[in-house]
Amino acid sequence: MKKILKIFLMLIFLAVMITGYFIYSKIFLPPKGDFTKEPIEVKIKPGFSLRIIADTLESKGLIKNKEDFILANKLFRNVNRLKAGRYNIKKGLSVYDVMNIIVEGKTSNIKVVIQEGLISTQIASILAKKVEIDSTKFIKLLSDTSIINQFKLRSNSLEGYLFPNTYFFHWGITEKEIIKILLKEFNRNFSDSLKAIATDKGWKVGQILTLASIIEGEALIDSERAVISSVYHNRLQKGMLLQADPTIQYIIPDGPRRLLNKDLAIDSPYNTYIYPGLPPGPVNNPGKISIVAAISPVKTDYLYFVAKGDGSHIFSKTLSQHLRAKKDFDAYRRKIKRQQRLNNR
Repeated sequence: MKKILKIFLMLIFLAVMITGYFIYSKIFLPPKGDFTKEPIEVKIKPGFSLRIIADTLESKGLIKNKEDFILANKLFRNVNRLKAGRYNIKKGLSVYDVMNIIVEGKTSNIKVVIQEGLISTQIASILAKKVEIDSTKFIKLLSDTSIINQFKLRSNSLEGYLFPNTYFFHWGITEKEIIKILLKEFNRNFSDSLKAIATDKGWKVGQILTLASIIEGEALIDSERAVISSVYHNRLQKGMLLQADPTIQYIIPDGPRRLLNKDLAIDSPYNTYIYPGLPPGPVNNPGKISIVAAISPVKTDYLYFVAKGDGSHIFSKTLSQHLRAKKDFDAYRRKIKRQQRLNNR
């Protein structure tokens, strides 16, 4: 009897050992074979079930058997700990290593460049392409009062407050999370000290942002921003119409493009060719240099400026000087067009 019991226990022990090694080999041992060193991109969306994640990994060739991955996660109680994100995972790793990468959320960040002077719809389009967010939801959140109130902004919209910079987002980030990151960057750059200077000069944050957005839309050369700012400050002080092209670009549906006379007649509170003073809000999202220029313009007597065609401008004190400069630019533009037509023949 004892001998039979001994044999039975040995068989159980042997079975446990074999099963244990089988599970160990399935979970902890890397697969055999030659694998490319290039990582494979895997996207795990929020709400993906364990089985969907396993299917995805198997289809990418990162695991040989999805059931091994499911078993490993159940054994280590990781079913609810797998994190959404975009991962770059090399082939040839064990199931355990692949599981840990996703449990620890070792995602690859996505570089997103938001340039100065973009409007919110352009930013939403970039984010939708790069991070695959819902651009419609992003735009809708820009008027969400809970976000606006959280950041203590006196505005009905976050247009102008989406600070341009180079960002690194994880895939799967929400629209609201991105907006909050952009607003934190805005507060960091439009610092309390800058706000204090603006307040001392009688300006509200929203007014400065609006003027900065116009400067951003006009300037291509940083050294000209404070000069362009001086033109608008001078015109405001004299009660002149700003006649700022960026405000028209903001209201036309197919901009940016060359403006036509009919565009200047559009009846909109943003049309600074018709309505005096600043428009109701920013017409793009300006950078820090334009914000500083809006707060602290250089002192000039300029009231006009016109593009030279090379990114710079000619500034004028009188209308006659301005019309002369404009005539010269129009002649230059016609010359360029003639040359282009000749080159295309």
